[in-house]
Amino acid sequence: MVELIEIVFLAIVQGLTEWFPISSSGHLVLVQEGLGIKVPVAFDVVLHIGTLLSVGLFMRRDIILMIKSLLGFNSIEERRLSVYVVVGSLPIVAVGLTFKDLIERAFSDAIAVAIALLVNGFILFLTKYSTTKGNLSLSNTLTIGVAQVLSVFPGVSRSGSTISTAILRGVDRQQAYRFSFLLSIVAILGASVLEVSELDLTEISFEMVLIGFLVSALVGYASIRKVSKLVLKGDFYKFSFYCWFLGFLVLIIYHI
Repeated sequence: MVELIEIVFLAIVQGLTEWFPISSSGHLVLVQEGLGIKVPVAFDVVLHIGTLLSVGLFMRRDIILMIKSLLGFNSIEERRLSVYVVVGSLPIVAVGLTFKDLIERAFSDAIAVAIALLVNGFILFLTKYSTTKGNLSLSNTLTIGVAQVLSVFPGVSRSGSTISTAILRGVDRQQAYRFSFLLSIVAILGASVLEVSELDLTEISFEMVLIGFLVSALVGYASIRKVSKLVLKGDFYKFSFYCWFLGFLVLIIYHI
């Protein structure tokens, strides 16, 4: 059975790194590999569901407005945002369903994670030189959705790839993180449907699952508030240095 301290530690890692643009899935792979912690892949999804709760709480007003708009009770602008979220989610849904087995194999390869972290750092660093003043458009939405596909591989951050792409496309920073977080809701829900049914409670108890869920949700809510402020301040690119450091460190450890 997995120890309680391991569950709490993994949940804290997930909560911190899901919204910081440094890849939660990549950190879960490295932590489990480095510390010898063995949990089923489906449990990682449970932790992601915890952070799904955190983004749901943080974006609750936007979600309510989108639902109202779809029912015809709100503005065309909010209805357009709902359409953008659907369009932006199509690429990752298609890739997730088509390459599910390949993606799962990447969750056991520390070298692949290290390389992905280096790429992630490069994407983040580019935002240092970008000016943002425009609004979301259909073409921007699709580009951001394609960028999110990279995050199916551990080491590339979902928030990092989508927010960075939006910023690089000239989208206003507040709109960039807002749209990124809304996209993440669809992506995490999709992964949950595919994986959570495979969770084996003979390997990890229901109580442990519940604890992991709650801790990741609480820590995730704190981290998502922090990230939104960093995006607005223009400090998003600074996470690139951490990604490069960790990526090279892992490569050195594994003698590459």
